Amino acid sequence: MTFLTTQCFLTYAGFQDVHVMIFIGFGFLMTFLQRYGFSSVGFNFLIAAFSLQWATLMQGLLHGLHDGKIAIGVESMINADFCTGSVLISFGAVLGKTSPLQLLIMAIFEVTLFAVNEFILLSLLGTRDAGGSMTIHTFGAYFGLMVTRILYRPNLDKSKHKNSSVYNSDLFAMIGTIYLWMFWPSFNSAITEHGDPQHRTAMNTYYSLAACTLSTYAMSALTAHDGKLDMVHIQNAALAGGVAAGTAGEMMLTPFGSMIVGFLAGIISVLGFKYLSPILEAKLKIQDTCGVHNLHGMPGILGAVVGAITSSVVPKEVYGNGLKKVFPDVANGVRDTSYQGAMQAASIAVTLGIALFGGLVVGFILKLPMLGAPHDNACFEDSIYWEVPGEEHHMEELTAVRTEEDEKLNS
Repeated sequence: MTFLTTQCFLTYAGFQDVHVMIFIGFGFLMTFLQRYGFSSVGFNFLIAAFSLQWATLMQGLLHGLHDGKIAIGVESMINADFCTGSVLISFGAVLGKTSPLQLLIMAIFEVTLFAVNEFILLSLLGTRDAGGSMTIHTFGAYFGLMVTRILYRPNLDKSKHKNSSVYNSDLFAMIGTIYLWMFWPSFNSAITEHGDPQHRTAMNTYYSLAACTLSTYAMSALTAHDGKLDMVHIQNAALAGGVAAGTAGEMMLTPFGSMIVGFLAGIISVLGFKYLSPILEAKLKIQDTCGVHNLHGMPGILGAVVGAITSSVVPKEVYGNGLKKVFPDVANGVRDTSYQGAMQAASIAVTLGIALFGGLVVGFILKLPMLGAPHDNACFEDSIYWEVPGEEHHMEELTAVRTEEDEKLNS
């Protein structure tokens, strides 16, 4: 009885850590825009509260039914938060360019597709992805990137002066970064088996984050002309190690291996922010506001690849009696380690396929005029949706400009 009580307490403690990441970490991380702080935190709050309820239903219907009823518990709450995290990653890609109604509709479809992808990977393919490098980060990033590609705004330069940070907004965003960085070991280990797998996951994530932070600082200074640090890199790339350790965290990655993974994740993420994001916008017309491709997309794929390699090359004898907790199908003789690795690799393709196709369809749905997307000159602006103290005059100016543009279009 005492053992079960301790397990429940540890699971609930992990849930609380994940909950903090969803509502504070993600929310404040997106407050870097100078005039969009209310919306970043406020819409994050709205979408998360809606998504976790919808996720409980969708995940429950697909793989949580017991005697025809959806089983609810702390673990299902954690899984709902994981699904919500994927939606919030996509939110980062379209941040500042969408209405609350568009975001809620995106959440309805994305949660549903997330549950389908999760069912295919975990239930049908037997994939191991405790920290969600594939199911959460890769899926959320590429779904959001496809949506923002379909919602491309050729005249977004009208709001370009607001698509930037100021001193205080960057400071607020660092609050989100620190919360996420601190609680990421709990995020990755929240639903792993108690005992060695959970300890390994927390440990591997811990060292991956530490190494990632060092490589982020180094690369940020090296890629700058004057050697100064870029706050965008520190806010985001320093977290890439947590993303990259998501799939292989519970495996025999070892602290040394996890530090290598984190170190590479930091480098990839910084280079993405510095060089790849401008190319994606100029050539592929992908306007990724938060740079989710660099923080979640590429590190997520890195983590998935590391998971496939680790599951293939580490002999099952290394796990000893704990093999059944990490790879139950391998322990039962249903498959060998090579086959497990192949399923891990195949899961990357499945995730990318569902995310990109789903984002394509949802993007076209969100283009419907009735959903109230903000005008090109009113993007990244709180006063469109919020009562902002002292902004009444500014709101009147925006309304006048918007009315003038509508009249020109109608004529």
